[in-house]
Amino acid sequence: MKEKGFFSTKKLVLSALFISIGLVLPFLTGQIQQFGNKLLPMHLPVLLCGLICGWQYGAVVGFVLPILRSFLFGMPVMFPNAVSMSFELLTYGLIAGIVYSAFKKQGIVAVYISLITSMISGRIVWGIVQIIVLGINDTSFTTEMFIAGAFINAVPGIIIQLILIPVIMATLDRVGLHKFSVVHTDD
Repeated sequence: MKEKGFFSTKKLVLSALFISIGLVLPFLTGQIQQFGNKLLPMHLPVLLCGLICGWQYGAVVGFVLPILRSFLFGMPVMFPNAVSMSFELLTYGLIAGIVYSAFKKQGIVAVYISLITSMISGRIVWGIVQIIVLGINDTSFTTEMFIAGAFINAVPGIIIQLILIPVIMATLDRVGLHKFSVVHTDD
C-alpha cells in the first residue's frame, strides 16, 4: 500500500538512516587529519537522500545534519562552519532531488546531471552564506577564500562523490531497492 501525502514512512526512515550515516561517516574520514575534511563525508548521505527520497527530505536532512553534528560532537564548529554548511547541504539535497525527479527516464546520466547541478548550486549558496556570516564578525570573505573552500580543497570529495554516488545508485537499481526507470513521486 502506498502512502499518500507529503511524508511517507519509508522515506522518513531512510532520511533518519542518512542522518545517522552523516553523523558517523566523518569519524572514519577524520582519522586522516590533513585529508579527512577534504573528503566531504557529510555530503554523501545528503546527496543520496535527495536522489532517493526526494527534494523535501534531502533539504531537511542537509539542513539538520551539520547543526546536529555540531551540537552532538562539536564538529563542525557551529559558527561559521555548521551554519554555512547547513545551507550548502540543504541546497545539495534540494537541487539533487528536484533535478533528478525532473528526468522522465532516470539513470546514470540523470544522477550525474543532478550531482553536478547540486554541487555547483550548493557551493554558490555556501559562498553567499559565508559572506553574510563572516560579515557579521567584520571578517572579509575573499574570492580566493571562496575558490579554495568551494573547489580547490574540495576536489578529493568531489571526485569521491562523482564516483561513489552513481555506483551506489546503479547498485540499488540492480538489486531492485531503487529503480532508475521509474519517476519516484509517491512511494
